[in-house]
Amino acid sequence: MRFGPSAEQRSFGQAVESLLSAADVPAARRSWAAGDPAAGQALWGRLAELGVTALGVPEELGGIGGTPLDLVVALDPIGYHGIPGPVVESLAVAPILLAGTSESGLLERVAEGDARVTFALPPHTPYAVDADRATHVFLAADGILSRATVARALTSVDPARRLAEVRATDEVGAVGAATATRALDHAALATSAVLVGAGRRLLDEAVAYAGQRRQFGRLIGEYQALKHLLADVRVALDFARPLVHGAALELGAGSAVASRDVSAAKVAASDAAHLAARTALQVHGAVGYTLELDLSLWLLQVRALLGVWGAPGFHRARVHDHLTGA
Repeated sequence: MRFGPSAEQRSFGQAVESLLSAADVPAARRSWAAGDPAAGQALWGRLAELGVTALGVPEELGGIGGTPLDLVVALDPIGYHGIPGPVVESLAVAPILLAGTSESGLLERVAEGDARVTFALPPHTPYAVDADRATHVFLAADGILSRATVARALTSVDPARRLAEVRATDEVGAVGAATATRALDHAALATSAVLVGAGRRLLDEAVAYAGQRRQFGRLIGEYQALKHLLADVRVALDFARPLVHGAALELGAGSAVASRDVSAAKVAASDAAHLAARTALQVHGAVGYTLELDLSLWLLQVRALLGVWGAPGFHRARVHDHLTGA
């Protein structure tokens, strides 16, 4: 089986990378966290023009009808640059949970980039992210999908991920166990891709700093111990990415082991990104703890995403149960 993306998919990923490289995404993320979403919404619009927001939406609803691998390829650079907002929820979850409900027409607006949708899906995702920034908020609980309103704002470790406890209002459809599992799998896979991208960014920041910071008359990047630390991060990321791609293929094919592979990818991506964060912080030393340094944006993003759409313990247990037949 070919795990890697096709030439067309790589080209699309490079287009997303080029678009975001030309934008001041860190400034947009800081503004988003401070309560000004204008710059982040502008970035969202540019991604829509490129077709990113239409990837998961069926063609009959104005989308592209792409595969999970198409979405993964786009989310990697989105994680690398740190786009704020309910990206995973709108791009990966909305096409699953809204299809076949009275709100299915909303997917056309998602594809066009006019709608930003967020969800709470207990128990693995009890809070909705960016509910105050989303155009539509939903709660999927007890087999029912409902529109929702913010009941209580919560504090997140990442200021750019604004969490909220939400309360159901109008029922819009049913959510069976199979649909809820599919939504969880797509969200966990999408989050894995974002984590790999964020891990790459942390590694690049650490390598760049090691190549300019001098200590005892030498560049710190010349020390073998530091080289080994950075190499370990590269290896971890290089192992995680094929697992994410492989899980995307299994999920797209409706494989019986798709959930297992998604969980394995989430565990590997989380571990790799966490290692990248710890190493980048160690390489930067005391300055790495300052919020003024852009490094903090990805440190906090990774820390927040580790438990999103299934905590590490849940995904490890799911892999274990599949392998042992439990």
